[in-house]
Amino acid sequence: MAALDGMAALVTGGGSGIGLACAQRLAGEGALVTICGRTEQRLADATSAVGDRCRYVVADIADEAAVTKAVEEAARPLSGLHMVVANAGGTQAIGPLALVDKMAFDNDLSVNVTGTFLTIKASVPVLVAAGGGAIVAVSSIAAALTHPLMAPYSVAKAALDMLVRNAADELGRFGIRVNGVRPGLVPTGASDPLVSHEPTRDDYLAQMPLGRLGTVDDVAAAVRFLAGPESSWITGQMLNVDGGHTLRRGPNLESLVGVHFADALAARLGSAASA
Repeated sequence: MAALDGMAALVTGGGSGIGLACAQRLAGEGALVTICGRTEQRLADATSAVGDRCRYVVADIADEAAVTKAVEEAARPLSGLHMVVANAGGTQAIGPLALVDKMAFDNDLSVNVTGTFLTIKASVPVLVAAGGGAIVAVSSIAAALTHPLMAPYSVAKAALDMLVRNAADELGRFGIRVNGVRPGLVPTGASDPLVSHEPTRDDYLAQMPLGRLGTVDDVAAAVRFLAGPESSWITGQMLNVDGGHTLRRGPNLESLVGVHFADALAARLGSAASA
């Protein structure tokens, strides 16, 4: 693969997990990487782990001014920006849809969709000034497979996928490619409740033809390919990095959540009917 010397990259949510692995992969191949996130100590620790080709900016991707600043800082050392990894995301809304709090639903949309939108929006003028570049968004298999009891997250990631496709269609004329990856179950701090709960983990594994959980490096390798010059004729695509999980079905989370979906829904509807 071609070296990334002389190229600058921004990785949102780069302080841990998949984002940190992406930063390590890009920096390891010569890119100057800026990571951003909300927790300074985590970013500082991650920067030390990556090495002298990594720097950090504290930024909440839900804050447009902060995102714009992060993009500008990422471009400053090389007077240009060439690769953007929109990795920041997550969920606070696990449980039966009829019981999900609106604030938690809004948070899933904000961090996964609005944050990615703001990252793309802020990056476009800087990438255009550099003659083009690549944006890679981190989605999820939840965008392609229903995830009962994680509906807000699935909705948010599905919206992110369409955001990628629309951005790719609009920005191709400027030499900007926009793609995404859909990781399956990968052990990270954020996914620990799914990984550490044996029935849930086993159900995930049962849906994977390759029969193993992914790693952050599996995902980082796919991001590296889509961000680099090797994929120069690829845009608007979502690459599943999931051990084949999307060939089958989404996970059963009922034992993890601790409430049977049908019972919870019936109780909610029963209360509504009697009110």
